Amino acid sequence: MTEPTPRAAVVIPHHDDAARLARCLDALMPQVPGDVEVVVVDNASPRAPRVAHSRARLVVEPAKGAAVARNRGVAETTAPVLLFLDCDCVPDGDWLATALAAARRADVVGGAVTLFDETPPPRSGAQAFETVFAFDNRAYIERKGFSVTANLVTRRAVFDATGPFVPGLSEDLDWCRRAVARGFALAYAPDLRVAHPTRADWPALARKWRRLTDEGFAVNGRGAGARLRWAAKALAMPLSVAAHAPRVLRHPALSGAERMRALGTLARLRLARMRWMLGQALRG
Repeated sequence: MTEPTPRAAVVIPHHDDAARLARCLDALMPQVPGDVEVVVVDNASPRAPRVAHSRARLVVEPAKGAAVARNRGVAETTAPVLLFLDCDCVPDGDWLATALAAARRADVVGGAVTLFDETPPPRSGAQAFETVFAFDNRAYIERKGFSVTANLVTRRAVFDATGPFVPGLSEDLDWCRRAVARGFALAYAPDLRVAHPTRADWPALARKWRRLTDEGFAVNGRGAGARLRWAAKALAMPLSVAAHAPRVLRHPALSGAERMRALGTLARLRLARMRWMLGQALRG
């Protein structure tokens, strides 16, 4: 007897982060009814994770990259509704029901991403910086025209018309903007909530931003004019420290010492990004 097509599928990319994946699934799986599929795509981990939940299906994708993993997850299911969740996120207790309702309201829906620390206080500079600046998904959607894929809902028909995620780019920005360019509606759902851990230290934060800088350069283009615009953005990075410092100083969740650490990390990161971006512009 042929199994019925699930009405929705949750696609979760994973790379070498088994403990956080287990935490994610522990929060998600009690919400999942029998007609919703959960596909975990292991993305070239040194050792594939053990998935303790029998109703979560593990697929191994040998090619590296979150875009490739998400595309593989979509290809592994025929469900008409696609729900994207990252393995290091913890979905709210009503996340799945809210996501299924959101899929009926708009073509592409991004939800809220809150932050939490995985270590006891006080916050490090990286944690304090992310508390202020990370994952403002409402602003991404309303001002920049994209949603992060850590908490994203769409329909298969929209995905098929837009095309797959493109490796090497800021795949969430690129995919959402392609969808909008095709006439699909992008909306923000504040009640669709997941929690994401802050980066604990400078190396983790720098890896994140080096990757985002590389992906941003790929989206920017490689012609002479594009390189000049990229270099101009690079040279503006130090000025952005003063522009964004008031957000740090006014943030209610930070102590006085944490604000100073966040300011130091803000300056360090913007100077590092300036160096990375100028190097990219010169190399072309």
